[in-house]
Amino acid sequence: MKFNSLASLSGRKKMVALVVVAGVVIGWLALAPSSTQKPAADQAVDKAAARPALSVTLTTPQVEEWPQSLAANGNVVAWQEAIIGPELANYRITEVAVQVGDRVKKGQVLARIASDTVGSELAEAKAAVAELEASAAEAKSNAQRADELRAKGFYSSQLHAQYQTGQHTAAARLAAGQARLQAAELRMAKTAVLAPDEGVISARSATVGSLTQPGQELFRLIRGGRLEWRAEVPSADLSRLAVGGVARLIGPAGETVEGKVRSVSPSVDPATRNGLVFVDLPLSTAAVRAGVFARGEFVLGKAKALTVPHAAVVLREGFAYVFRLEGEDRVAMTKVQIGRRAGERIEIVDGLPAEARIVASGAGFLADGDVVKVVKDAVGEAK
Repeated sequence: MKFNSLASLSGRKKMVALVVVAGVVIGWLALAPSSTQKPAADQAVDKAAARPALSVTLTTPQVEEWPQSLAANGNVVAWQEAIIGPELANYRITEVAVQVGDRVKKGQVLARIASDTVGSELAEAKAAVAELEASAAEAKSNAQRADELRAKGFYSSQLHAQYQTGQHTAAARLAAGQARLQAAELRMAKTAVLAPDEGVISARSATVGSLTQPGQELFRLIRGGRLEWRAEVPSADLSRLAVGGVARLIGPAGETVEGKVRSVSPSVDPATRNGLVFVDLPLSTAAVRAGVFARGEFVLGKAKALTVPHAAVVLREGFAYVFRLEGEDRVAMTKVQIGRRAGERIEIVDGLPAEARIVASGAGFLADGDVVKVVKDAVGEAK
């Protein structure tokens, strides 16, 4: 009995071992195809990784003579603005002859004031002068006749002196009357409000029917129609500007206006540390008007600048980059500092050597380390 039990037990162990061996063989057969296919997949990935991301054209930075400029901001104001008011108070305005924007000449009538009262005063003064002229003529005649009779011994010295005094008194009264007449004529002339100079009417508050008041403003006149740009420039840059220099403004509509520096302020605002630069603008310009805030720049001369095409620069996360060719077909994203722009080119201030070969266009589709296909190199030779 004991011998049979041992035989059955060893048989069972053999069957278990056979089952385990069969399972290992089956597992190996199932995994064999995948292990044989893995190198092929890796080869496909490697081939995809080596495929060029983009066909590019290369260029090199160029050294050019670019004009130097100094940017500034400021207001466009009238060169000189005259405030025109009435010279007669408490008189009614009867006519307004001009409107805002009208160009006027020196001495042109802008408005008229009621002249009835002044006219009556003038007529009265004229009548008084006529009367005084008659009195003066009579006194003069009496004095001459007194001289003749005194020479013949008919008048005493005292009576002769009286006639002479009467003549002088009449002449003085006539002179006073003539002065009053002149004042009345002057008041009559002031019933017409005249332009003190040639220019453009920039404001008008005169209305027909209103009474004139002392110190009242009726019109504002831009003398000569001249405008100027009062640019605010940091004190450290004022020494770089000179009288006669060229300044360019950008109008609200994007138009460019060129002016000349008339003067540089000798003082600086202690609060802002900025000084004013006064720029004369051309009379014919319509791109800017008085009261407009304008941006512009002062032309300081020319200097060498390292420039690249505008399309070669990529802005990402607030920084500027170019893609520089490393080796034969791989690019590296290089951070640069940009400066001025002129047309289709942009200045590189720092971060790029002059001999570098960079992607000229399409850089926005590249990433750092991409493989590219060079179609044309920096000097334009086909690849």
